[in-house]
Amino acid sequence: MSAIVSVRGAVKEYALGAVKVQALRGVDLEVGEGEFLSIAGPSGSGKTTLLNLIGCVDTATSGVVQVAGKDTASLSERQLTELRLNTIGFIFQSFNLVSVLSVLQNVELPLLLQRRFSGKERHDRVLDLLGRVGLADHAKHRPSELSGGQRQRVAIARALVTRPQIVLADEPTANLDSVTGENILALMRELNRTERTTFIFSTHDAKVMAHASAVVRIADGRVLGREAPAAAQAEGH
Repeated sequence: MSAIVSVRGAVKEYALGAVKVQALRGVDLEVGEGEFLSIAGPSGSGKTTLLNLIGCVDTATSGVVQVAGKDTASLSERQLTELRLNTIGFIFQSFNLVSVLSVLQNVELPLLLQRRFSGKERHDRVLDLLGRVGLADHAKHRPSELSGGQRQRVAIARALVTRPQIVLADEPTANLDSVTGENILALMRELNRTERTTFIFSTHDAKVMAHASAVVRIADGRVLGREAPAAAQAEGH
């Protein structure tokens, strides 16, 4: 299995006033193509920071981050934008939906930016995904008219609509009830199986970890190890 993500010696420092805070302290991580990988750890452990580096939302202070064979540090801003648009789907904890757009328009937005599909192809693909996340009846609603769980599902549909090689999900089930969470995980697993989409998600949730092909433990900005999901579940109880 070839690595679609390779992180070597990644350090990320933030300046907090005069103090430097190390969010990541020399992280090494290899993710094979088609993996369904969970990154698990307590709040403040560096999970979101690591996802942001892989997603080209942020850059490492030092170390190497390679995504789909490209060294992200060597890419121009335009090349990073193209990598994010065409290779990566990102499900943010804060949803990042555009408030003035309808549900349908929010999900369609990445396809418009890609400029690869006709209006009918875009429309069909968006409606198909909205149906799969249980929001076909809410296509014309604005984000402000939706519950937190519904907004999360819109964000998930938007991340999946381009059929990216890699989907990064920051606590993807955090705002969902257990039934909806299970349905979303089943959809992700189906895409993982049928499209060979690589999923990397951070979670506190033992139920989410149970679906993973492997669980990477992180604490205090360091990777502690990789284990089978059964072992992770046993620790989570």
